[in-house]
Amino acid sequence: MTRTFLPLLGALLVGSAAPAAEKSPERFPDAVELQRMTARFAPVDLKVDVKALPPEEKLALAKIVEAARVMDPLFLRQAWAGNETLLLDLVHDDSALGRARLHAFLLNKGPWSRLDEAQPFMPGVPAKPDEGNFYPAGATKAEVEAWVKSLPEAQQHQATGFFTTIRRGPDGKFVTVPYSVEYQGELAIAAQRLREAAALTQQPTLKAFLTKRADAFLSNDYYASEVAWMELDASIDPTIGPYEVYEDNWFNYKAAFESFIGLRDDAETQKLTKFSAELQELENNLPIDARLRNPKLGALAPIRVINSLYSSGDGNRGVQTAAFNLPNDERVAAEKGTKRVMLKNVQEAKFQRVLVPIAKVALTEKERKDVAFDAFFTHILMHELMHGLGPHNIVVGGKETTVRQALQVASSAIEEAKADISGLWALQRLVDKGVIEKSMSRTMYTTFLASAFRSIRFGVDEAHGKGIALQLNHFLDTGAVKVNADGTFSVVADKMPESVTALTRQLMELQASGDRVAAEALLAKQGVVRPEVQRVLAKLKNVPVDIEPRYVTADQLVRDAANPATARPAAGKK
Repeated sequence: MTRTFLPLLGALLVGSAAPAAEKSPERFPDAVELQRMTARFAPVDLKVDVKALPPEEKLALAKIVEAARVMDPLFLRQAWAGNETLLLDLVHDDSALGRARLHAFLLNKGPWSRLDEAQPFMPGVPAKPDEGNFYPAGATKAEVEAWVKSLPEAQQHQATGFFTTIRRGPDGKFVTVPYSVEYQGELAIAAQRLREAAALTQQPTLKAFLTKRADAFLSNDYYASEVAWMELDASIDPTIGPYEVYEDNWFNYKAAFESFIGLRDDAETQKLTKFSAELQELENNLPIDARLRNPKLGALAPIRVINSLYSSGDGNRGVQTAAFNLPNDERVAAEKGTKRVMLKNVQEAKFQRVLVPIAKVALTEKERKDVAFDAFFTHILMHELMHGLGPHNIVVGGKETTVRQALQVASSAIEEAKADISGLWALQRLVDKGVIEKSMSRTMYTTFLASAFRSIRFGVDEAHGKGIALQLNHFLDTGAVKVNADGTFSVVADKMPESVTALTRQLMELQASGDRVAAEALLAKQGVVRPEVQRVLAKLKNVPVDIEPRYVTADQLVRDAANPATARPAAGKK
């Protein structure tokens, strides 16, 4: 905890935030209860072997980590205006309760438990704001929506764009503020660290990305740096900037800051290159009307396997990211494609510490034998690949728009469910083509079923959890999954392919229609935890929900860079 907290506190001193709300009379967890809550995250030391890096690359990597640390205070401010002040108050509370609250705050990046439908775990805070801190204090969603609709089209694009906040001007009217202005102090620091890293590295594509991303932090124009990130081909693999929109629960418009810093695993990356070549063929055969398919995907579709040594901001709050598909900017995705990044050491930790114990409770003894890491890893890859396939740019009411803008807050859960279910559809197709060994058809459905119980524990107020609930209920309704007399679950193998295809079609056609009302209705009906599922979840109380990474290699790299005279080899895998 201390290693994570100290750089975060230092970065917080750059700015200030609004005070917390008035106290609530509710009862809140004591120190023992908080320790039980945080124990749902199994501590894991993330060690990455950096011995092969030349000295200047290690120094560059340390500078990148320092830049990435700035994403934490940025994310805290984006999630809630009171987060920074509250954290600084928690620092001075040395009681057992204060320490427990600080630990829970750092895990959740705020005073609300992300595994418990965002319930506050301490007094003096409001309900978690759906609008985050992206919109004017005191404004309503309807007011913001009406203002956006009143703007000329070009200004609408700015107001609904990823990289702006909405504030009140001196006259009290709404105005659009670029991130480069809103967060200029922190972004100036992050940009400086990236420039220092760029000056150290000898890898051309890494130097180009770091330089252009530093420029983007100050200009608010991310296009060139996103293209440079797509073209990145280096041993050090950083992702840093504003990306995901989960914290904006009004519209899913605004991107939150995050980072994922790792070293590329060349051997594992090489194994997966075959999948990039299959994307257009998969798109061409999606189980939807041919008019809804993309006849020409973006030219670039790189897949990278990395071992993670540091994450921050939206990339390190609550449940840990195992893989991602970026950028989310539809313009870049259409022109250049998207990149899939797999965090292999994170996935290994999740599989061993969480998924295997879940399978022992949720599945029959016979089916537990078919829970395999290869199926877990490959489906996560297909999930990320399928984010880039299917409808994205659509026409609603004669106006060009995107699925994200049309479905608004419903878009995230629908998209996560679509990527999951179409990932299974794609795996089956690749097995049938001989691209993947036939043994995968035996393990992939069972492993996914076990993983469904893993993901639904994230909470159905969260996009991934709600999307999984939708899929699991669909499987039960179509008979592709059955509940046994002892309460365990089983795959009905002969019904699964048809069930997967049907839901893939339903979700993609829903996205293509841009029908927000239908999307919200589907999630309200199917994105729930049914009693038979809840009974299994109740038996998993002693199984961790996820992992809590400790960034031992990253911490050592930064210490060594600060004290070169006393430097020792950074921690490596054992």
